[in-house]
Amino acid sequence: QVQLVESGGDLVQPGGSLRLSCAASGSIASLYAMAWYRQAPGAQRELVARITSGGSTDYADSVKGRFTISRDNAKSAAYLQMNSLKPEDTAIYYCKLTTGYLTQYHYWGQGTQVTVSS
Repeated sequence: QVQLVESGGDLVQPGGSLRLSCAASGSIASLYAMAWYRQAPGAQRELVARITSGGSTDYADSVKGRFTISRDNAKSAAYLQMNSLKPEDTAIYYCKLTTGYLTQYHYWGQGTQVTVSS
C-alpha cells in the first residue's frame, strides 16, 4: 500500500505564493505519475497539474503560467509551486499517485487547505 501526505496549505493574500508538498511512502514502483487536484466548496474535484514518470507536465488552463508541478524521485515526493494566487484558487488540494499499466492504481492523500483571501 502507498500512503500520501500533503502539506504546505495556508491562508495567503491574493498575489501571494505557496508551495505544496506531497510525500509518498510504502512500496512505490519505479514508474508512477503524480498529480495535484483541488476541490472548492460545492464544486467538482478538478485536475490542476500532472507530471509523468518521465517528467512531462500538463496544467489546467486556469493555472497555466502561475503553477509549477515538480517531482523528486529520490524522495518519492511531488510539489506544487503556486504563484500569483487568486481567491478562486481557494480549495482543498489533493495529491494523487498513479501506477500500473492496463490496471492502474490510484492513491490519494487527505488534502491540504489553501485559502486565498485578503
